[in-house]
Amino acid sequence: MSKILVTGASGDIGRKTVLHLLKKRPASDLIGLVRDPAKAEDLAALGVELRQGDYLDRESLTRAFVGVEKLMLTSTHAFTDRKTAHANAIEVAAEAGVRHLVYMPIYRKAGSTFTMKEITEEDIFSIEKLRSSGLAYTLVQHPPFMEPAIMYAGPNAVETGVRVPAGNGKFTAATRDDLAAAHATVLAEPGHEGKSYYLSGAPAVSWADIARILSEIHGKDVSYIAISDEEYIGSMAALGFPDFVAPFILKWVQGMNQGEWEEVTGDLEALIGRKPTTPAEYLRSVAEAARAKESTS
Repeated sequence: MSKILVTGASGDIGRKTVLHLLKKRPASDLIGLVRDPAKAEDLAALGVELRQGDYLDRESLTRAFVGVEKLMLTSTHAFTDRKTAHANAIEVAAEAGVRHLVYMPIYRKAGSTFTMKEITEEDIFSIEKLRSSGLAYTLVQHPPFMEPAIMYAGPNAVETGVRVPAGNGKFTAATRDDLAAAHATVLAEPGHEGKSYYLSGAPAVSWADIARILSEIHGKDVSYIAISDEEYIGSMAALGFPDFVAPFILKWVQGMNQGEWEEVTGDLEALIGRKPTTPAEYLRSVAEAARAKESTS
């Protein structure tokens, strides 16, 4: 069987992608690329081969990509040299004879003028790099991750209200686990080369909708309160985020308010074979986990 390599396998979505691949392929077919193998010992214990490598170390990638047919390029973090990192991975994959590369850019509406520092320019660069690489590739375009997106409402939203800048636009979000399951399908099954998917969650919701859902779950009135951009940045800074991260989070919220990720497609459902986790289901699971923790403490 052909080898499938997932980069960033010690990170959250990379690890989840490998775990979903284990439901479709034997561990002997799978490779996880990690900078520190000690951080992925759980995958090694399941029989997954770990190869050490770093996006910014081309020689390590050359060693790691030997014998690989399919490669999941897990996007590296914002506030790093993402262009060089992704270019190295794409170029070395082509040199190593990788036949199919899967990449996960953030979705951007057709004709959109909305841009995000650390995201938009780097994603456009990486996609153009893929197009000129000669590799067969698939784009699995992401909406906002459900987990941080909900956190953008504030960690104490149930008590203080959903306090975000004004906007009535709707957005889709998807859990990392659902997205990872879709990645696994594209990597494990044939026929996805040349395709571009938008892995939207469903339904699209506004921040007012989030407040309503929280009200229903917790049996109390949770208000939606529009605040200024400055106040929002201050609230994120108060949570301990560095000065350069709070404006980054604000930009996500602004995109949500403008409907940048409002489109709902059936791509995610088709790839994972079930309905994606909804915001209400996710928020209910968070509430139930908190109650269970309180009952055992």
